[in-house]
Amino acid sequence: MFDFDVVAGETVREILSDRRAEVLGIVSQAYRSHEAGESINPDSYFLRFPEKPDSRIIALPAYLGADVQLAGIKWIASFPKNTQVGKPRASAVLLLNDYETGYPIACLEAANISAARTAASAAVAATTLRPGGFEGTRIAIVGGGVIARNICDYLHAAGATPDAYLVHDLHEESGRALVDHLRTTQQRPASFTADLGTALEAETVVFATTALEPYVTTPFKPGQLVLNISLRDLAPEVVLAADNVFDDVDHCMKANTSPHLAEQLTGSRDFVTGTLAGVLNGEVTVSGERPVIFSPFGLGVLDLAVGAYVLQRAREAGSALAVPNFFGETSRW
Repeated sequence: MFDFDVVAGETVREILSDRRAEVLGIVSQAYRSHEAGESINPDSYFLRFPEKPDSRIIALPAYLGADVQLAGIKWIASFPKNTQVGKPRASAVLLLNDYETGYPIACLEAANISAARTAASAAVAATTLRPGGFEGTRIAIVGGGVIARNICDYLHAAGATPDAYLVHDLHEESGRALVDHLRTTQQRPASFTADLGTALEAETVVFATTALEPYVTTPFKPGQLVLNISLRDLAPEVVLAADNVFDDVDHCMKANTSPHLAEQLTGSRDFVTGTLAGVLNGEVTVSGERPVIFSPFGLGVLDLAVGAYVLQRAREAGSALAVPNFFGETSRW
């Protein structure tokens, strides 16, 4: 009853790297459960630093019922300047709590979990919002970091295989590293472009940057799909000229995301088309006459769903590290 396990990052990575198809299904089902009201997903809480305005640590508390029945919180740091010395931007832990007693049951390294659920979310959106497939198209990746690499891996696992990839990054070395990864792992044509405009002409454009404010001001064209993963690259006019699909509308309309700026500009949410779960359930359709933008704020319930799966697999494999006597008192009397 009072067991407490730690799951190290190497174990998390090993479990997730071999099970992308399963994670895609887990994320898709978590979206449906959230849409059905089987979750509690409060606002995220941001710890910011006046002397480091680009850095933050975010707390994402959540509860997911359905077949998970766990509460928990992800504590994830985003320090973009880490990339200048070759370190990943993000680091994270995930605490899982038993719903019956409230007791914590595990602590998992969660940068890998966060990257996987983010990438799987993008891949589910890509295959759902471009049901005709990706043959004869290009996918452009704007931002060549860890999240971008994971998105590409999950796109491949989901069968979203374009004729070619384009990669754009202000840091050319990062962009070319992603190009090499794509050529090696997917054996598909991939090239680096220093010209953002060239990348933005692709049929599918993925934004995975650390941008703090919009820099893309030209609307996309009908037929283009935009995966707005980093949330702050697009000017509000770009958002208003598209069909807009969200993971959760209320969550996306805060913290000066591109959709939030569009809401502030217009004073309404008339530009909202619906949620990805609504599209998955056949309750929401996109017009096909405008570009489609998918904007995911990133839901804590996804971390719970993927984290619960990782914990189960780690325990089955004997790779979860038990911490004896973690709780100082286990009896009321």
